[in-house]
This record gives sequence, C-alpha cells and structure tokens, in this order.
Amino acid sequence: MTERRGFDEQLDDAKSDVVTLAARVCEQIARATQSILDGDLEAVDAVYAEHAEIGALHREIEERTYRIFALQQPIAIDLRILLAVLRILHELELTAGLMRNVARATRRLHPRQMSPRTRGIIERMGNQAGTQMQIAIDAFVDNDVSAASALPDMDDVMDDLQKELFRTIFAEGAPDESALQQAVQITFVGRDYERAADHAVTIARWVRFIASGVLPGHED
Repeated sequence: MTERRGFDEQLDDAKSDVVTLAARVCEQIARATQSILDGDLEAVDAVYAEHAEIGALHREIEERTYRIFALQQPIAIDLRILLAVLRILHELELTAGLMRNVARATRRLHPRQMSPRTRGIIERMGNQAGTQMQIAIDAFVDNDVSAASALPDMDDVMDDLQKELFRTIFAEGAPDESALQQAVQITFVGRDYERAADHAVTIARWVRFIASGVLPGHED
C-alpha cells in the first residue's frame, strides 16, 4: 500500500506539473499578444526570457515523468495518464515557441503600426488561443471528456478569424515594399495563433485518450 501511495503521489505531481507549465504558457500567449499590439520591445525580451525558462521546466518535468516509467509499473489508466502527460508537455512547449515567433514579429514590424481592423483581429486571435488552451487544460485537470470533445468545434472560431485576417490584409493592399513586408509578418502571426489553437485541440484529444484508450488520430 505504501508503494502504491507513493506512485499515486508521483502521478498527481506529474499532472500538477502539467498545470504549472500550462499556466505559464497561457501567460505567454497573453504577453506575446500584448507585445505585438503595443509594439512593446521590452515585452518581447520578456517573452524570450520566459520561453527559455519554459523550455527548461519542460525538460525537468519530462525527465521526472520518464523516471516514473523507469521505476514504477504503471498499468491501464495510469499508463495512459503518463503517456498523455508527455504528449501534452510537448504541445505546450510548441505553443510557447509559437508565441516567441509572435514576439519576434513585433521587432520586425517596429515601428510600423497595424491598422485598427487588423489590430482588432489579432487581439481576438490571441484571446481565442488563450481561451482554447485554458479549456483544454481544465479538461485535463477535471478529466472532462465533454469539454475536451468541444474543442474541435471551438477551433472553427480561430479558423474564421484567420480567414478574416487574410481578407483584411488583401483589402488593405501593400502600396510599397515596407507595407508588403508588414503584411507578410502579420500573415505569419495569424498562422502562429491558428497553430497554437491546434495544439489546444491536440491536448483535448489526449484527454479523450485517457478515458478511451484510443490514440489521437485513430478515433474513427
């Protein structure tokens, strides 16, 4: 019983580690979004510094999780949780990398300003990415399969926002080379937010895997 209690505690710690990392990634989404909306170069530096810390924390948590595999004998649901933890950690790190890309775009756009319409779309995309990630992590914490199953439909909102961004960029045009470079950078930013939302959907699929045992991509 003592050994099993020790394993349960390690499993709870692994899940708690995921929540800790996810909270920092959600903050990173907000920070990167604010940096590009405000053209705040100091915020860009903060995003870069935080990205390095998130990477280090990810490696630390991953190592502890692998140690559980090596020293314990997880079976059935416990094994699925640990596999999901490893995959969710990966999705979170990728999301943090995308937000570093958004922050990098702030430097490349400086000192040009986005149009009010473009700025509004970018702000909504940042909010949507943060919302989807938070719902995905809440579903993991609560083992809420219903909430996890709703994420793919929520992702349609992000897809619509990306289309709206493209239409706005084309409508505004690019009268000179500088404006063209700005349009390209904003297009990349939109893609980064869309991919961040996709990572939230993938996390939700791993939540469903914990309950069903069916690997993401093999649900049908």
